[in-house]
Amino acid sequence: MIGRITGTLIEKHPPMICVDVHGVGYDIDVPMSSFYQLGEVGSTVTLFTHLSIRDDAHVLYGFSNEAERRSFRQLIKVSGIGARTALSLLSGLSAAELHSAIEHQDIGRLTTVPGIGKKTAERLLLELRGKLDQPAGGTVPATSSSTERDDMLNALLALGYNHSDSQKALKQVGDDVSVSEGIRQALQFLSKR
Repeated sequence: MIGRITGTLIEKHPPMICVDVHGVGYDIDVPMSSFYQLGEVGSTVTLFTHLSIRDDAHVLYGFSNEAERRSFRQLIKVSGIGARTALSLLSGLSAAELHSAIEHQDIGRLTTVPGIGKKTAERLLLELRGKLDQPAGGTVPATSSSTERDDMLNALLALGYNHSDSQKALKQVGDDVSVSEGIRQALQFLSKR
């Protein structure tokens, strides 16, 4: 089992990155929350990982902190929740927000994430209550540059939204927000359509 990777970030293509560890490049799928905490290409990164072995592939998932990885592992234990859905949940909600939504039985907060309907949200609330640890920390606000807007757009496209709807959603996002907060705001807008 690969539990953690430290190496040089050599590619960033949301939601996948490639990390070079002593000459071996590892393709790693990461939630958008982790993606935007990574440095620029060429920087050294450390990710907590989860290796999924299937009949057709070995897939490595990476997380910026242990709380995200624990949340991911709990999510994929829920019936009907696969790795892609778990990544979407952790892209739309931080580990702290997910914990809060589960503990407060906030079905509306869960259904703001694309691909999570009422029945799936109810199943999550039922099966995860009391199983998620309370994570610490929060996001650091940043000003929104055109590069950050492009990152937000790429994240929405990677989550399956079309270009037109993604652009409309980004017009609703404030100017002085971090990339992860901008994605959350855009997802909230898109879930109301």
